[in-house]
Amino acid sequence: MAATATRTLESTVPCCAPVTESALSNDEATEFAKVLAALSDPVRLRLFSLVAAEGESCSCRLEGPLERSQPTISHHTKILADAGLIVGEKRGKWTWWRIEEDQLARVRRVLGGT
Repeated sequence: MAATATRTLESTVPCCAPVTESALSNDEATEFAKVLAALSDPVRLRLFSLVAAEGESCSCRLEGPLERSQPTISHHTKILADAGLIVGEKRGKWTWWRIEEDQLARVRRVLGGT
């Protein structure tokens, strides 16, 4: 199901050359540097991949796999959310996280992925 959603998303997002084929503008470089900086921490990269694999994940389900406390999870989800990579929705006491698909598609293009 995720592959279908990804294919659909990629086909609707306008294409642009990856960073390996044309130079980024100053604004593009600044924007992508924020995204890449957010993903440069191993805990955040794992957190991002866990949420991506699930499609949506509750903060309460991230503590075990990441072997981190809830305050640490909150710190890392805030950084990813500030970079526009994940979006949270408060449901009762917990926040449920999902991947911001537009950002994911843009990161793929910049890195030269399909």
